[in-house]
Amino acid sequence: MNKRFLAPILTTLLSASALPALAQAAAAPPAPLGNAWSAAALAGAKYVILDPRIEGNPNIVNDEQRAGILTAMKRDSAGAIKRHYPNATIVTDAQTPGVVKVTPVLVTPNALLPWAKLTARLDFDLGSGQRVILNDQFGLLTLWQYQAEAANYLYGELVKKLP
Repeated sequence: MNKRFLAPILTTLLSASALPALAQAAAAPPAPLGNAWSAAALAGAKYVILDPRIEGNPNIVNDEQRAGILTAMKRDSAGAIKRHYPNATIVTDAQTPGVVKVTPVLVTPNALLPWAKLTARLDFDLGSGQRVILNDQFGLLTLWQYQAEAANYLYGELVKKLP
């Protein structure tokens, strides 16, 4: 790559205003997750699927489409977790002791273009107070091929990242 191209980018990224944030991020290692984020703990855990969210461009879908997508996100994220951990229990009460709270999130692209990608995310709030976020990007063309099973596909792929 051309050094004249990289120099302004690196200068901007490593400006005096960016250095304190970089140093702070480097100085604070993430807290260990311990046993709460292990295959054994998650396989038999109780999960509650909280209300899903769509972030990004709010105008990319109409209200009817949004309602259908949110319903599919809740249903299919629960199904994906249950398929990955058959002994897990999906509950509806977020106050259940020790429950793992899961929030499905889709981050939409700016426009519906065949090459655009969206980010699917599952936010896991563990009973210990820790948060783990799994995310991945999916091409719109790929998701279009799955049609009504798109949420099932992407959450199925996402839970493969679980321990």
